[in-house]
Amino acid sequence: MSLFALFEGNARLFRDRPAVTDATGTRSYAEFLARASGIGASLRHLGIEKGDRVVLCMDNCGAFLEVLFATWAAGACAVPVNAKLHRREIAHIVTDSGAKIIFATQTQHGTLAELVQEIPTLEHVVEAGSNAYASMTAAPHLLPVVTAAKDPAWLFYTSGTTGRPKGAILSHRNMLFMSMAYYADIASPDTSDQMLHVSPMSHGSGLYAVPHMLRGSEQIIVSQFDPDAVIDIIDRHSRVSTFLVPTSLTRLIRAPSARSLRTANIGTICYGGAPMYQSDLDDAVEMFPGKLFHVYGQGESPMTITGLPQRLHADPIARATCGHVRTGVRVRIVDDSGTGLPPGEIGEVLTLSDCVMTGYWNNDAATRNTLRDGWLHTGDLGSLDEHGLLVLKDRSKDLIISGGSNIYPREIEEVLLTHPDVLEAAVVGMPQVDWGEEVVAFVARREGSGLDGSDLDAMCLDQLARFKRPRRYVFLESLPKSDYGKILKTTLREWAASGGDHPGKG
Repeated sequence: MSLFALFEGNARLFRDRPAVTDATGTRSYAEFLARASGIGASLRHLGIEKGDRVVLCMDNCGAFLEVLFATWAAGACAVPVNAKLHRREIAHIVTDSGAKIIFATQTQHGTLAELVQEIPTLEHVVEAGSNAYASMTAAPHLLPVVTAAKDPAWLFYTSGTTGRPKGAILSHRNMLFMSMAYYADIASPDTSDQMLHVSPMSHGSGLYAVPHMLRGSEQIIVSQFDPDAVIDIIDRHSRVSTFLVPTSLTRLIRAPSARSLRTANIGTICYGGAPMYQSDLDDAVEMFPGKLFHVYGQGESPMTITGLPQRLHADPIARATCGHVRTGVRVRIVDDSGTGLPPGEIGEVLTLSDCVMTGYWNNDAATRNTLRDGWLHTGDLGSLDEHGLLVLKDRSKDLIISGGSNIYPREIEEVLLTHPDVLEAAVVGMPQVDWGEEVVAFVARREGSGLDGSDLDAMCLDQLARFKRPRRYVFLESLPKSDYGKILKTTLREWAASGGDHPGKG
């Protein structure tokens, strides 16, 4: 059964309850269902067929959820995209997914509308809130397309650590399993709950709208994270839950107005997507006792591999871990040969569940490499302690996480290497208090070149999202390499940590 079919029945049950509140006002479940059904019918009139991909490149707003459920009503697959990505990055996702239509908010619409002339499969770009969008919401309804549990529901683009973004195919079954695991492990929301969305809805926050909307909770949507706005909303409502990246959680607890926050009005604060400094987590536990849940997952197994429940946050040893294996999930730690390792030994983290993706979109080689006998090879290194708590030792190779956003070094390196005066380039992440990590680029330039960081910064800003550009450039005569010619990023991290005082600095 599709997610829309499940939602439709419940929306009729909750028809008079508030469904979505954003800057435009509040709509009931009956109103939301009518608008989503109208958009779903309009998609079919525009030629969107079962299995087609619909891109959602939108700032946080109620229209995101309307289009999401409309896509499922039409039997299509949603492709949510971070609205902060560079136009070229969005164009790659649209091209790779073969999407026929993009829904965009006003900020993105003007730039993305031009893609219709550049991408053969793309036929329409619709601006949320426009007259055309309003007409779609009012279209006569059609019976929803019958969709099977195995059919694609959400195409989650993630790069891992190398290459261009890959689309992890999440089925309706995957999304429903994620929701059931939420009910089993985190909370059991109902019509008295509010889910606050201040993190990008193209990622974790939007995923967690699903279990809440299936149970009749109100979705309160704010365009971007602001500590004072979060505190105000919590003070004015009865049982507010939210998903935050660690940097946002840290900003929240440091806000002066948080001292008078009505913590009794908080349901659950889920956090994840990046490491969190232990001292900040200690402060968060003190401010929000019994309210925090740490989720560990990947785009390939969304939000659902292990979790540290509310009660275990009181244990300083436990809260240094990623928690227990989630309900209905299996986790193994294996060595390079795939042999299981005993408690305490470090190896690759593998997971198996109905939350694991069905594969990567049009990428059989990557699917075979990542999915083996049903097990997802996460690429993360960790160990299980004697109590079954997962301790992560390192993230997937060189992945950088800054402000909760994944930054993949190879994407930046490939841009830097297009400059004629760049001989070698390597990008690493370094700890940074406010954002978790900052991007540092090491560059070997041609002899006699006057190339400097401002030149490279301008080039990166022309081709990448602003948050991905390096914050520091270090110029060397050559980059350190192993006997096999591989650049030694471990050495570069050590040099960066020492402030750049190292042999070969140029």
